[in-house]
Amino acid sequence: MHSFSQQLPTLPGFAGPKTYAAWPVWKNSRREEVRFSPMPKKQAVQLWHKARKFDRSTKLQGKHGGLIGHAGLQVLHALIFDFLNYRTGRLDPSYEGIASKANLARSTVGEALRRLKQLGIINWLRRCVPVQEGGRFELKQETNAYAVLPASQWSGFRDEQPPPLPSAGTWGDHPRMPDVFTQAATAHREGDGLAGMVARLEDDPTDALAAAVARIGRHIMGANS
Repeated sequence: MHSFSQQLPTLPGFAGPKTYAAWPVWKNSRREEVRFSPMPKKQAVQLWHKARKFDRSTKLQGKHGGLIGHAGLQVLHALIFDFLNYRTGRLDPSYEGIASKANLARSTVGEALRRLKQLGIINWLRRCVPVQEGGRFELKQETNAYAVLPASQWSGFRDEQPPPLPSAGTWGDHPRMPDVFTQAATAHREGDGLAGMVARLEDDPTDALAAAVARIGRHIMGANS
């Protein structure tokens, strides 16, 4: 069984065996079962909003839309909100089904799907199944298996959302500031002398012990001057 999710990142097509037959099916149609990848609804909604943002950011003056286009957004909306099974990831509507939900002509749907694929927003696998017709073996064309790809694979899209901060205690987290005594010892090691140590001890006026030690240091400095 081929994993649909494992094959998707490789664009523009999928590696694997081709189907050569005299029956009327599309070239490169697969007979193997497709395994879809689940996509939580929250993630799907985020991708939809990023697609709208992508289209607005690429809009040219005097034009009605950007790189995705009005029809492309309608088709993507239908895929995400009308056909995608968030629990299983299954997404295999027919052209007619997409056209009905998106309120577009079938030919317009085909053009929009190709544009979405060129931009790396979606990908698909053509599928066929073996059937027996009148005792004769044939291949029957199935609907395509689609997937909406992560925004990191969209051609020309820059996601300006800042990455989440690292969790406390994990790699990349901001280290805790050393206490004043550690800072004072570091200042002494780095050659700042007694004056540097006292200055570090006085950095935190709320630390009574550090303030007392600093006063002793000031007294020593005064006696030696």
